[in-house]
Amino acid sequence: MARIPAEQRGPGLGRDAVRLLVSRGREQVSLHAFQELPGLLRAGDVLVVNTSATLAAAVDARLGGEDLVVHFSTRGDDGRWAVELRAPVGDGTTRRRAGGPAGAVPALPGGYRLTLEEPLAAGADRLWWARPSPAADGVPALLRAYGRPIRYVYTERDQPLSAYQTVFAVPAADGSGSAEMPSAGRPFTAELVARLVSRGVQFAPLVLHTGVASQEAHEPPYPERYEVSATTAGLVNAARAAGGRVIAVGTTAVRALESAADARGRVRPAAGWTDLVVTPERGVRVVDGLLTGLHEPEASHLLMLEAVAGRAAVRLGYAEARARLCLWHEFGDVHLLLKDENRDHMHCGSNAR
Repeated sequence: MARIPAEQRGPGLGRDAVRLLVSRGREQVSLHAFQELPGLLRAGDVLVVNTSATLAAAVDARLGGEDLVVHFSTRGDDGRWAVELRAPVGDGTTRRRAGGPAGAVPALPGGYRLTLEEPLAAGADRLWWARPSPAADGVPALLRAYGRPIRYVYTERDQPLSAYQTVFAVPAADGSGSAEMPSAGRPFTAELVARLVSRGVQFAPLVLHTGVASQEAHEPPYPERYEVSATTAGLVNAARAAGGRVIAVGTTAVRALESAADARGRVRPAAGWTDLVVTPERGVRVVDGLLTGLHEPEASHLLMLEAVAGRAAVRLGYAEARARLCLWHEFGDVHLLLKDENRDHMHCGSNAR
């Protein structure tokens, strides 16, 4: 597991000092330096990137005599926030704790409070809707003053918030953002972006605010807020019409882009909430490739990878990742999965619905 960011592993290293596994169909897999990415793409390809900024979403709290850490996951439209209550372990990380109960009022720094109201989803108690006091507009100020990035047990130490921002991050005016970094974009640097643009690769930005993942239970993703602009829709549609490849940088970009596509794979401007879960049965209608981190075997994200590249390609790629000792998780190596261009494929197959 990648316990520290790439740039902290040795002198002179940058964020792009990670390895890039490339899977092309069920029989081709190769390992590269991430800096080689421009040579692996073509003029006319479009990289779809998530510009959601990462929040300092973990805040210490007290409930009665109990110490807690609150993870702020998702800002609702009604002034509430979806939150996860965690138990501190003592080394800067946390462990799972039962959510609730309804009516509980955790106390936060600076005089802030939360009132827990109901689980985010029926039958699940990990994430709860909570009403902040003062109002929701105060939560961004709370996070700026007292928050820190969410950290998991496989990391070695706390990192500054800057370590969790990608080069594409744009802060939202209303203080919304991602509870967890859209990590597939992390290895990109300004220099690498310039090299890609010089090669004729285009960038199409969108927004999907990522909620708190389930590290223990590997639940499917909950609904998340997203926005695909008319400019990005036009870029993607034009690339597809001209024979260029649409490559999503991260599973969040796939979720947002596929949510904005119609049954024929034409992308339209869209904004709101998406509950789309991309599976092999649903298929993908727009995306030709996916650049992503390495996911654990139980993670629901693997179904999305199979939807893009097929199960055989995913299994072959992961076998190679293990054999070559690639590094997992948000500070680790990345995996580019491309559709097999030697086989017939459709953006909208007969199994799309």
